[in-house]
Amino acid sequence: MNNYQNVSGRVIRLVIWGAVGLVVVIAAMAFIMPWYNVWSQEMEGKAEFAKAEQNRKIKIEEARANLEAEKLNAQAEIERAKGAAEAIRIENGSITPTYIQYLWVRQQSDLSNKTVIYVPTETNLPILESTRTLNAD
Repeated sequence: MNNYQNVSGRVIRLVIWGAVGLVVVIAAMAFIMPWYNVWSQEMEGKAEFAKAEQNRKIKIEEARANLEAEKLNAQAEIERAKGAAEAIRIENGSITPTYIQYLWVRQQSDLSNKTVIYVPTETNLPILESTRTLNAD
């Protein structure tokens, strides 16, 4: 009992105030935490909304770029068609078998990594249907 009697009143007050302070902090947290959770969820929602808005803007810009590319491809196709029409007009029906052979040989030079075997025929035209039977199987 002597040990407890020697404890000063000041130490007892500090322990009591510490316990009261701890209880007050716990009670405050019990009231503050729900508000914090609501605020935190609101901030997460705003962040998700901003991200969705940014993704939407990106998709719109990609669609605009695709539209622009398609317009340019269409213009290129029109120019190719004009060139082909002009070439046909210039030739004006003067396409000969020799010219067709020339076009065929020129087209073969565009093939890369292909082996082409030329087989002479009676008309000196290349055999164009040589792989037809292989594809029919």
